[in-house]
Amino acid sequence: MDRRRIAVIGAGHRAGMFLRAVTVDHADTAELVALADVNQARMDVHNGWLETPVPTYKADDLARMLAEQRVDELIVTSVDSTHAGHIVTALDAGCDVITEKPMTVDAPSCERILDAVERTGRRVQVAFNYRFNPVHEVVRTLLAGGEIGEIGSVHFEWLLDVRHGADYFRRWHRDKASSGGLLVHKSGHHFDLVNWWLGAAPAEVYASGRLFFYGDQGRGSGLADDRFALDLTADPRLHALYGAPAAEDGYHRDQDVFAPGVTIEDDLAVLVRYDTGATMSYHLTAYAPWEGYRLMVNGSRGRLELEVVESDHVSPGAAGQVKQGASPESGSVTLTIRPFWSPPYAVELQPVDREGHGGADKRMTAVLLGGETDPMHRSATAHDGARALLTGLAANESLTTGRPVHVKELPGLDGSAGPAAHVKETR
Repeated sequence: MDRRRIAVIGAGHRAGMFLRAVTVDHADTAELVALADVNQARMDVHNGWLETPVPTYKADDLARMLAEQRVDELIVTSVDSTHAGHIVTALDAGCDVITEKPMTVDAPSCERILDAVERTGRRVQVAFNYRFNPVHEVVRTLLAGGEIGEIGSVHFEWLLDVRHGADYFRRWHRDKASSGGLLVHKSGHHFDLVNWWLGAAPAEVYASGRLFFYGDQGRGSGLADDRFALDLTADPRLHALYGAPAAEDGYHRDQDVFAPGVTIEDDLAVLVRYDTGATMSYHLTAYAPWEGYRLMVNGSRGRLELEVVESDHVSPGAAGQVKQGASPESGSVTLTIRPFWSPPYAVELQPVDREGHGGADKRMTAVLLGGETDPMHRSATAHDGARALLTGLAANESLTTGRPVHVKELPGLDGSAGPAAHVKETR
């Protein structure tokens, strides 16, 4: 079988995981043929790390690259607000697409992608790696198998510690126009998990939130000293990608988390009603002293409780570090079923892989690039990407209006019927 010809657009740090997957882990099924980015120096760095360098193109020349290099599939790892343009260009060129989450950052561009999928018949897969975490697979199996009966409600709390959470306020993610804010960029993972676990789609969303800890008025600035300052030279790979290359495009990876210009929130509460009738209360805190999450699912036969501690504290002096792989501090995972009329019991879990999002990155690329079978339907389609996105977009709209938002109200390209109607037709 011929190897699929793969190109990557977006030569930042996240691209490295996909480049390794293509050129090392799945070199028998995939072949890297080109890189594209706005920054030539950054592409040159990646080429220096590759055993076999590949041709490079500026992002504006994407269509030419796809044609000249006869690309079968484009991997999109660029700034979130650029995803839609790259995805549609690739689809119209006859390519399939793997895109980092979120699929895009607003409703009109989401509809634009869905239209292109239908028009071209090509495939878009969204890299929701959390679906491939073995613990999350167990939750899916238990809920789908009726372990706690019909689902009535969900409570989901996600904590980003002051090492990981702070990093969103150093990078381009701090600008909501670029990232959609944390409800789109980060929480999209979590909203997708709930959609997948429940087999549901969001119908109505209400949200409340604010910028509390970071930014030039942030409550954390009085605690900061220099603990949040990032030293890029301490990480050779980050320094290579974002040190000298900054002179070409002016992008600085190490901005001050307490400097002006932050337009995203760091403390967010969301209520969601799903088309199944189930509801979810969700909270994201981006300045917590520990990192992890708690999930509680209430059903007609009992309750499922999951607690994941990825790091139980941030070590002194570590707030200015970038989270890479496993946290050095202690962690734990517990999954408990509490049935009616009998004692609770712990669900036995396999030892947790502390690398690559609990081993999810490698498991995901094995399906997306290596051709492994996927009986649990973990690979997310464009419509899955849209359903996760609709929750975050409706939540952002609710932050603006102060009222609940029906996802079908989110406007499309013509200001009327938007992506929610588009998705509903294909469920």
